[in-house]
Amino acid sequence: MVNEKLSTKAYILQRLRQERGAFVSGTRLGEALGISRVAVWKAVKSLLGAGYPIEEASKGYRLAQTDSEDFLYPWEFGEKESLFHYWKTTDSTMNRAGELAAQGICGGTVITAETQTAGRGRNGKPWVSAQGGLFFTLLERPGLAVADYALMTITAHIAAAGAIGRLCGKRALLRWPNDIYIEGRKIAGILSELHGEGDRLSWIALGIGINVGNDPASPNSVNCTELLGRPVSRREALLAVLQELEKTKRLKDYPQELCGQWNQIAEGRGGRIAVVDPSRKTIANYKEAVGKGIFLGIDTAGRGMVKTDTGITRFTPGSASFVFL
Repeated sequence: MVNEKLSTKAYILQRLRQERGAFVSGTRLGEALGISRVAVWKAVKSLLGAGYPIEEASKGYRLAQTDSEDFLYPWEFGEKESLFHYWKTTDSTMNRAGELAAQGICGGTVITAETQTAGRGRNGKPWVSAQGGLFFTLLERPGLAVADYALMTITAHIAAAGAIGRLCGKRALLRWPNDIYIEGRKIAGILSELHGEGDRLSWIALGIGINVGNDPASPNSVNCTELLGRPVSRREALLAVLQELEKTKRLKDYPQELCGQWNQIAEGRGGRIAVVDPSRKTIANYKEAVGKGIFLGIDTAGRGMVKTDTGITRFTPGSASFVFL
């Protein structure tokens, strides 16, 4: 019996994947969906236009054998299709998230894009969004106080690092305040934007960029494909992060435990660092460092804690960068 929560496209793809290599008649698909053969044909034509390798014959339709099928269309996510919004190209998924939030879209909404023309990172820095990378924004309405918004960003950091590490079979580390590294090279970054009403958080947008199959932006970056030596599905990576986030969300009610988990996978915790102005184009010259000390990790506000000769100094995200000595 057809799952009524699946759309026509989602069901057709499910059936063709289940019987990959065999033809499935339009009549059978139509009967299962309760629609005409013409409606099935129109849905298949739409899927063909979207890039799916579907073959047509008098016997029906079949999905060709291929290793290159990697799509982020909403119908790829089954019963949760309504939560996904897809753009082939957009300036930034963060901008689309803000627009959808203003329209009252529900929490748990995911905005994806093949490429971004104006992807952005921390402090207004551009985020290169080349084809093959995974760029998405998760819109959440967690019901927190504005002052506690960092609990959601910390949650996203832990979930993304855990998912990427498992996907690549490597230990992923968090570099304060918002990057993820594997073996000393950057693989992902996270950006957050929020809107509050009074002292309550109306919504928070968590933008996540992961180097999956795209060419890394710099020699200090790496992608999942290089680490694994084979192509990696962006859909698989996205689902891994979302599934990990669902498990990690409960920790936002236990701030100390949440920070403890972040600090366990924090790069360089316990090591000496230089604190530098984040606006500098280069941080190779430490003479301009505003301070030095021992990196202790983060507190429940997401602030980086540095132990100096005079005590512990806390830096808010965006106010400084840490360079390990």
